[in-house]
Order: sequence, then C-alpha cells, then structure tokens
Amino acid sequence: MAFFHKKQWTNPQAEWLKAGEILMHTPGQEAFDAVIHPAAGLYEDYFDADKVAEEHREYIRRLRRRGIVVHTIREILEHTDMNRLRTIASHVLVYDASHLPDRDDARMEEYRREVLYKMSRKDLIRCILLRPTVTLYESDRNTGIQGAYSYRPLMNLYFTRDQSINTPKGLIICKMNSDQRAPETEIIALCYEQLRIFPILTISGEGRLEGGDYYPAGDVSFIGCGMRTNDEGIRQIMEADAFGHDTVIVVRDHKFLQKQMHLDTWFNIIDKDLCTMVASRLNAKPGEPEFGTCDIWKRDSAGEPYKCVEKDKPFVDYLKEMGFKIIPIGPEDEEHYANNFLTIGPRRIMAVGGQSRKLERSLLEAGVLVDWVPLENCIKGYGAAHCMTQVLSRRV
Repeated sequence: MAFFHKKQWTNPQAEWLKAGEILMHTPGQEAFDAVIHPAAGLYEDYFDADKVAEEHREYIRRLRRRGIVVHTIREILEHTDMNRLRTIASHVLVYDASHLPDRDDARMEEYRREVLYKMSRKDLIRCILLRPTVTLYESDRNTGIQGAYSYRPLMNLYFTRDQSINTPKGLIICKMNSDQRAPETEIIALCYEQLRIFPILTISGEGRLEGGDYYPAGDVSFIGCGMRTNDEGIRQIMEADAFGHDTVIVVRDHKFLQKQMHLDTWFNIIDKDLCTMVASRLNAKPGEPEFGTCDIWKRDSAGEPYKCVEKDKPFVDYLKEMGFKIIPIGPEDEEHYANNFLTIGPRRIMAVGGQSRKLERSLLEAGVLVDWVPLENCIKGYGAAHCMTQVLSRRV
C-alpha cells in the first residue's frame, strides 16, 4: 500500500491545484443490498452492482495513469492490524437472542467473540462493510437453533467525498445527516489513522457536515448550507479555527432538492477564474427557490473570531466579483451529473461521459481538458466523479 507523501503534497489550498492523493472505495456486496430497494439505500435508481464496480475500477485506473496516488478503503483495511479490525467488527456484528426461550446472554456473547477471533481478514472486512445481525430462534427440527440474517450495509461508502473535508488547516471528520450513512465516518477515521493523517476536528452534537458542500478556493472557503450541512456544523469549524482561510463563504441553498443535495451537485470549480453552475441556478431570479445567496464571514487574522460582514448576497454576483467566468450546465446535462466532475489540475477535469455536444464545446472553448469517464451505473447512486473521491493532497 502506498503511504501519504507528506513532503511532496500539502492539504488542498484550492480546488484547481494538481491532485496528489485521493481516497476512494470500490463498492462490493454492500451495494447490492441497497439496489434491491434503491430509495431506502439513498440511491436514485436501480443499477447493476457488478457494473458499478467495473466502472469504479476503470475510474481509478484512469486517475492512476495520470500520476495520482489512489488509496482504496479495502486496500487500507487489508493492511490494518487484525485486532483493530476485530474491535470494529465487534461493534457491528449482532447476535439477537431475544426470541430464545432459554437465552444465556453471557454464553452468547462468549460465542460471538470466539467467532470474531477465528474470522479471516477478508471476513472481518465483510463484517465491517455489511454490519450483520443474526436473529436466533429455537429450531423444531432437532438442530437446536436457527438464524435469520439481516444487514445494515454501508451502501453509500463509495461516495468518499462526504465523510470528511480537507481544509488548508487540516482534515475534519463530518457528521452525516442521514442515519444510513452515520457509521461511515468511523471507517473513514480508521483509514486516515492508517495513512498517518490525523483529523483536527470531529463535528459533534447537532452539527451536520458533509464533504460535498465544501470547496477550498485560494483565499476563501466555500461551504454549502442546506440539506446536508447546517449552521451548527459550520459554527463548529469556525470556532475551532479549522477552515484555514480568513474569508468563509456560506452558500445558502433554498431549494432542497435531493438531486442537488450538496453544493457540488450544482456548482463546481475548474480553475481560479472558471467554474460551472447548473442553468436553473445561474438564471434564477430573486425570490425563486433556485436563487442562491451567500453570507460572507471574515476575520482580521488567524485565531480571531469570524464575523458576518454581509448576508444574503446573490451567490452569482459574488462569483463574478471574484473574477469567475461561469459555464452553464443545461437541464439534460445536469440530469446526467455533468456538474459533478473532479478537477485534477488547472483546467483539467474528470467528468461523466455522455454529455451534450454543446457542453463539450463550451469546455473546449474555455481551454478545459476533459477525461470523459463512463459512469452510467455509478451516477444512479445520486453522485458522480466528484462525490466518489476525497482529495487528500494537492500540489502547491
């Protein structure tokens, strides 16, 4: 397993700088458990679980061919101390003996620990990702007991963007908005521990923070506030002085549409002077739910408390004042997750293939080099190229 090269790379200062190392997770059995009821799994639609894994592996191959170091969660777990894996598996493997007439909880717990101790590394990893429960019943066939098996799989773990954010100050462990995704942060924290990356903050209490709402942008931090990230989560980052920028732009979402759940689903950055935005947001009028606003928070120097210096400023106006040219993403391309691309260098992006010729021309005219990645199945989980990556470092 490659390890984090601290001397070569630094925490991301800006979204457009050259990507160095990325954390990803190729979905496995846990994805199948979600596709049999996509809505309950927080997926947009059914997809072929085998094909989504093939697409994801191809995406990783393309990133690696461009000199980017890709760490995968499975590779990291395969190099993690066995006792550490057993501890995490012990948190999630449940034996439910409540239906047995002569239950012996102490003996059942002893048996569970015996099984965990005997598990191979691969089975411990399966246990961690699938989070199984064995519900026990008395058997009437002279076999003693029988079991019914259920799972609480980490079906959204392949969207590694969301469990953390990486600011110029350091890495922050998020607190997920959805119950289904809450356990993912423990696995991500373990991966960072193995990579010798140590978080500077973990969001707690009523705070909510998801990585798809965050962008570092040179002298400022953009943080979305809406369906998945709330004011309390943002307050905790400011209070801990963890943004690493003296200016923080809180982008307010007033629409609350699942397909635009995070800032990165409707706004993205290609270079210091170039970004994209879905057309319905770009052309929205004040008072319409698509009309984005932002609050501007500033401080005089590091360590000082932030103060809100302007509220409800039109977000598009602010971007133009920063010098951004905005490429619109039309409705057809938006539906195909065109906005959810990954910037791997100035004017260099990895994007979902199959977009319109109009968008292709707009990007070409702006001098953007695009690697169009086939992700037809991956996007049916409500995310795409940006959502499936956590950039750990970028070249300054």
